[in-house]
Amino acid sequence: MSGRFTVGCVQMTSGREPEANIAAAEALIRQARDAGAELIMTPETTDMIEPRGRLTFEKAQLEAEHDALAAFRDLAAELGIWLLAGSFVVRLAADRLANRSFLIGPGGDIAARYDKIHMFDVEIPDGQSYRESRAYQPGGQAVTADLPWGRLGLSVCYDLRFPQLYRALAKGGADFISVPAAFTKFTGKAHWHVLLRARAIETGCFVFAPAQCGTHAEGRKTFGHTLIVAPWGEVLADGGEEPGAVTAEIDLAEVEKARSMVPSLGHDRPFDGPVPGAGPGADLREAGE
Repeated sequence: MSGRFTVGCVQMTSGREPEANIAAAEALIRQARDAGAELIMTPETTDMIEPRGRLTFEKAQLEAEHDALAAFRDLAAELGIWLLAGSFVVRLAADRLANRSFLIGPGGDIAARYDKIHMFDVEIPDGQSYRESRAYQPGGQAVTADLPWGRLGLSVCYDLRFPQLYRALAKGGADFISVPAAFTKFTGKAHWHVLLRARAIETGCFVFAPAQCGTHAEGRKTFGHTLIVAPWGEVLADGGEEPGAVTAEIDLAEVEKARSMVPSLGHDRPFDGPVPGAGPGADLREAGE
């Protein structure tokens, strides 16, 4: 097993129609492969960003019949790469969807699946409103998968705001973490870079975050700035605001180096509370009286 490889992250502006998005993603995946990438990742909802709920259900497909998944499996096998479909919209039932990430091996096999755990139910001050829980079934299982170079922990977009998931992934052996996203432009400008760097620093993992960018149907705006972040928090690549692909050389030794300097993953301690007004200081004052 070699600990060195090239990762590629695709940045795109998904529209309403899956066929067009599959074609756009394929072109960018090939671009990343031409740049030497052996592991390539695409953003959240690569297959479609459809703002109308009824139309999303009409276009969503069962996993066994999913055109985008079939195309990605064929492409991974053709190019001989590990390919992470950041997420596809997958139909589970007549009234339920999954926001599902797929890790596909170089033979075209599905190596791992992860359903987004945390639902983005938020009113954004720029006037946009999101209620993922109305349509999507939240996942309930953290997932890791072994790659030739180390172990990958999977997450999707809004999961980024829940650091306990990333600590669990790191404690489960993850060396790399994927965060495919469609971060809003409003929240991205404030939080995207700092949250991704924080997750890398807290876990001592590389973080790979392929992102949606630009303006989508009916005016939805996403932040872009696909990032590849090293375990010490350095940004190795930033995709800016336009569609494209970025790559970076990854050295697994950097994971051990960062964790040896600050071995916080091994320093967890149990604690009680919180309890208002309690604590060692309160005990000492009472003893002194």
